[in-house]
Amino acid sequence: MAMLKRNENIRNIAIIAHVDHGKTTLVDALFKQSGLVGKGMDVDRVMDSGDIERERGITISAKNCAINYKGVKINIIDTPGHADFGGEVERGLSMVDGVVLLCDAAEGPLPQTRFVLEKALGKNLPVIVVINKIDRADARAEDVLNEVYDLLLELSSDESILEVPVFYANGRAGVCGTSLDDIKDNLYQLLDCIVSYIPAPEYDDEEPFQMLVSDLSYSDFLGRLAVGKVINGSASTNDSLVCLKEDREENLRVTRLQAYDGPVFKEVPSISAGDIVVLSGVSDVSIGDTICTKEEKKALPRIKVDEPTVSMLFSKNISPLAGRDGKIVTSAKIWERLQKEALRNVSIRIEKNMDDTFTVKGRGEFQMAIIVEEMRREGFELCVGRPHIIFKTDSEGRKTEPIEVLLIDCPEESSGVVMEKLGKRKAIISDITYTAGDRVKIRFEIPSRGLIGYRDEFLTDTKGFGIMNSYIKGYEPYKGDFPDRFSGSLICDRAGTAVAYGIWELEDRGRMFIVPGDEVYEGEVVGERNREGDLMLNPTRTKKLTNLRAAGKDEAVALTPVVKPSLEQAIQFIKDDELVEVTPNAIRMCKKILDTQKRKIFNNRGEIPEYLN
Repeated sequence: MAMLKRNENIRNIAIIAHVDHGKTTLVDALFKQSGLVGKGMDVDRVMDSGDIERERGITISAKNCAINYKGVKINIIDTPGHADFGGEVERGLSMVDGVVLLCDAAEGPLPQTRFVLEKALGKNLPVIVVINKIDRADARAEDVLNEVYDLLLELSSDESILEVPVFYANGRAGVCGTSLDDIKDNLYQLLDCIVSYIPAPEYDDEEPFQMLVSDLSYSDFLGRLAVGKVINGSASTNDSLVCLKEDREENLRVTRLQAYDGPVFKEVPSISAGDIVVLSGVSDVSIGDTICTKEEKKALPRIKVDEPTVSMLFSKNISPLAGRDGKIVTSAKIWERLQKEALRNVSIRIEKNMDDTFTVKGRGEFQMAIIVEEMRREGFELCVGRPHIIFKTDSEGRKTEPIEVLLIDCPEESSGVVMEKLGKRKAIISDITYTAGDRVKIRFEIPSRGLIGYRDEFLTDTKGFGIMNSYIKGYEPYKGDFPDRFSGSLICDRAGTAVAYGIWELEDRGRMFIVPGDEVYEGEVVGERNREGDLMLNPTRTKKLTNLRAAGKDEAVALTPVVKPSLEQAIQFIKDDELVEVTPNAIRMCKKILDTQKRKIFNNRGEIPEYLN
């Protein structure tokens, strides 16, 4: 048996944490202290390069970068914290030999902390714990560390897991220390620990070149780029290699080799075992493929990710207003864009339906909303349906569904209405704790479908002071039916332009989504009714003119201010027989069957056409 060696010049790590616990900010601080920022990169949040990431303050896709410290190249993967992007976490962890776990000094371990840590421990990756944001006024760093220890013991039966290195840090200020009483004004102690504690990547020098493709990129000059970790061997420019796919293989000639230098690529003449590299010259490559020599074709284990739990219908825009905003409106272009998304995103699956509609399966409604938002900004027009939970059948033939552990932190005065509404959605309370400041923490177990459409309602019920987080527990027998929504829709019965008088006359029917001057059409959802059942109405109605003039009759109408739904709010709001119409400049909702008479016929039959399901 060949002896494994280590490439001591390289360390590969991933930064993992819950949403907004400071991963990207810490990576930026490491950039600055390694001398990278200042060379044309003097900006905040270098790693969150996408517009949506910068706007929302979240990481959506795992990013690779590299810094050099004391002669050691440290490749860093900045992973998303949101569970909907779990596929990105799994993809990132396939390239690293250890992780840095960040935890907010006030909030402590939250559901996605558990989610990402469980993935890391499942791969037996060593962990460095960083208690971040120690500058917060409500920081409780020591208590949070004990909670992290409890979580480590819960996920690992080996008590030696508690011997992990611990640091206290303020990533924004770029300071850290091994105790709260000894905080240094730099991050060098953390960097020293990464070099000494995280093992160098292993390789077998008797094995031929093998590279596992963990990410894809694209260059207008070089074409498709394969990003991944070199497991064994080395390769040089112009080498003849082969890409081993699931069902076939493809020959390729390496046209260029690149490695990470900060957040950008730098051309290199050769690549060696343990490094994370970018290889060009392969026209057809997917995440999980192995690139190796022609002489010895050995496939590496493919990247495995959790199965999708949510599906959503995508189609071309069916609205009468289609084609006015977007440049890309055809079904063929939408399908082409979804295929590209599936190539880059290992956690989604796409299927083409018989009627030029498409089913996209993923981890959650938020992940779906991000895909739609990206397409909207690229100039697409499309319609999307309500997210549906993917059910399974167990070995006994029973229908099963995903169950989530839901953690609620809200004011005590709001807890009653929260428990009442979640109870209607088949949630079961497993724990309740009253905390300081008249707040309460409640732990529920709830079907995933019970959370679709609930988040906005929760914020309203808790007046914006509630916090909710969840993670998948597993599949359990179907919990029974419950209403998707407890209110009806206000449906426009004709095409035209909404006017102030028409909207004012209808305000007592419910909450409106339109304002005067909006163009409307038959079948459009223009508001939420304040009771169950849909209601047809006419927001284009104008006031009848007469020759009578009386005091007080002609003053301007005063309309209730309208907050138009965001994309996520619209996706959560719609019912099974409704769609969200998405264009670069507008987000509307409509019925799947726009024509009132046709819709009545199908409603009387108690069915929706099969192609719309």
